[in-house]
Amino acid sequence: MTSMTGRGCARGFGVGFLLATSVADVLIVGSAGENVRPTLVVLLAGLAAVLWPAARHPAWFTPQLRTAVPALLSGLYSAGALLGGPQAQFGPGETAILLCLLFVAVRHCPPRWAVACGLLDGVALLLTPLRYSHSFRDGGTLGAMVVGLVLIGLVAGLAAYLRSLDYRRTVAVTETRREERVAIAADLHDFVAHHVTGILVQTRVARMMATSRPEDLDPVLAGIERAATEALASMRRTVGVLRDTGDEPAARRPVGDLAAITDLAEGFASPIQKVVLHRDPTVSDDLPHEVQAAAFRVVQESLTNVRRHAADADRVMVHLCYDADRLSVSVADDGRGGTQLPAAAHGGGFGLVGLKERVTALGGELHSGPRAGDGWEVRAVFPAGRR
Repeated sequence: MTSMTGRGCARGFGVGFLLATSVADVLIVGSAGENVRPTLVVLLAGLAAVLWPAARHPAWFTPQLRTAVPALLSGLYSAGALLGGPQAQFGPGETAILLCLLFVAVRHCPPRWAVACGLLDGVALLLTPLRYSHSFRDGGTLGAMVVGLVLIGLVAGLAAYLRSLDYRRTVAVTETRREERVAIAADLHDFVAHHVTGILVQTRVARMMATSRPEDLDPVLAGIERAATEALASMRRTVGVLRDTGDEPAARRPVGDLAAITDLAEGFASPIQKVVLHRDPTVSDDLPHEVQAAAFRVVQESLTNVRRHAADADRVMVHLCYDADRLSVSVADDGRGGTQLPAAAHGGGFGLVGLKERVTALGGELHSGPRAGDGWEVRAVFPAGRR
């Protein structure tokens, strides 16, 4: 509220200053016995361009039009006086208006127009002393032009600086939004897609067992129910990132650590696929949280890819090892690339790309490729000094 009041006071002072100096211009010209109509035209055009509320600008009233027209009128007035017309006075009102228009041109006009309109406003300001002297050799005229040059430099420099701040702010906002979109896309892919893929695979298993082993269906259906519940929870947490719920972001974002890898492996196992988790005693829970979360994502993405691309795998091996301040995570399967999933469920290849970005951001390395014989292996190594 205080800030808005301050802005209102500043704007009111600026409007009052421009109106007062414009009245002074008219009085100066009138007291000299000169025709005040050209001065009134220039002042009214300039005041309309400067004071017209931005929220009420019509589409055609662009910044370049606002800054160019009053400058052209002022320049034509000065040129007419210089080319043989009667002497004409100039005052502080027109000078202030042209400086305001210069500021608007440099800060708000499109890049190509900013230079042209800024030069037009600056030249119009420098020409105003020539209305009275009709000569570049007059000492007073040169002094006034030097002062005008200084004012032009100060106003243009301030406007250019503020324009650069506007650009940096726009770039920062755009980059922040892009990073948020990437983070949300990663959460959707890593968690929701993982659970939905599990639901799809276990549903196919249930359909096959419905005719051959109906008595063993209950564990499979329980797995489907668990995966659906986890998918809804992950979706709710991800949507929470997009809504201002007042919770801390860390409480709303899907999380994972080394301890959660055990549950992940157990939840992945099915009657037709066995998951073996080997965690060396050297791997403790005292590693940095961001490393643990990245290791969890490596295992999660790798298991999801097994479901998508190696449904014929009988055995999946997950190995965690810590040596020389480096955490090694590997996931290997013995599949031959056989899958019965529809093409739409195979993924678009974004998983490994995002995974590599996540691993390298922590200074680690990610390798994936076929194993000797059958199967595929994903291996990530992180620098992971203990906390």
